[in-house]
Amino acid sequence: MDPTMNPMEMNPELVDSLVSGGKAWLVITLANFMPTLWALTLIFHFGRPYVLRVLRGLTLRFGADVWWLSYVLIRDALMLVTFAAGTILLLPGLFLTLTFPVFAPLASLLFFWALVVKLFWDADDDARAYRRLSLLLVAGATLYFVPLFLGVQAIEQEFMAPLAEFLVSSTNGALAGPAVTIGLVGYGLTGAYIFWRFMTPFRRRGRRPAEGTAGQSA
Repeated sequence: MDPTMNPMEMNPELVDSLVSGGKAWLVITLANFMPTLWALTLIFHFGRPYVLRVLRGLTLRFGADVWWLSYVLIRDALMLVTFAAGTILLLPGLFLTLTFPVFAPLASLLFFWALVVKLFWDADDDARAYRRLSLLLVAGATLYFVPLFLGVQAIEQEFMAPLAEFLVSSTNGALAGPAVTIGLVGYGLTGAYIFWRFMTPFRRRGRRPAEGTAGQSA
């Protein structure tokens, strides 16, 4: 045996097992942390009345600004982290083989739509936008937590085995496949809508000089 040989080169199976084990650990860790992210997102969103009540009681302007800005930064940062972590639920290879809530891709899609509402409307000042945002978050949380508690967490309970198998992605491919497909298509269409909304003002600005030039020549 050559003493200068890299130990990893002598045992490629060890490398493969470390890579696959590390990937599985990362995915399972994110999946286990997702309920916490969802819960914190809902807490900070629906805790807005409490934050405003405390804000009105603050007499120092600097303290009020720090209180409100801290709340907004933490709330929006939590939503971005939850959205980023939820993208692993749209990977068919992982979603169809590991134990995820069967409607998790649809929950992630509704969460994406909630971010679109925050992106194009002011949910802090517009009551209609706030209601839309709240409904999307509640619907997404329902689609995530119900299969999580009655499916993933109850799959080892014999009396709940039929229902649990129906609500888990790895044991109900007939439902998990369409769910992840709808999630992927919805993400694509939503991304195209965001791109179109951002590009519309640039198209309008590009038309104005042309229209002005046509008027001068006439």
